[in-house]
Amino acid sequence: MTASPQRTPAQRTPAQRIVNVHEAKTHFSRLIDAAHAGETIVVAKGGKPWARLVPLEQPTSLRTPGVLAGRFSLPSPAVLLEALPEEELAGFEQPLL
Repeated sequence: MTASPQRTPAQRTPAQRIVNVHEAKTHFSRLIDAAHAGETIVVAKGGKPWARLVPLEQPTSLRTPGVLAGRFSLPSPAVLLEALPEEELAGFEQPLL
C-alpha cells in the first residue's frame, strides 16, 4: 500500500461533514440549508462515501442595470418616430451585395 502524497494547507480539501443515509433522510432540510450556506456534506452508505451535497455556484449577472446611465442621451420620442427621408428608405430596398 502506497502512502498518499502530502498536501500543502492550500491544497487540502475543506472540512466535510459525513452523515449516513438515514441521518440524511431524517435531516435533509437542515443539510441542504447547510450546503447552501457553504458547507460540504458527504452522504455515506455502508460507511463509504456515496454522494456529496455542495453549494451551487452563484450565477454571475449577465446585465447590470443602469451601467450606461448618463453616458449618452436619446432624442425625444417625437424625433425618433418621424418618418425617414426617401433616400434612407430606398437604401432598405437595395440588395447588400
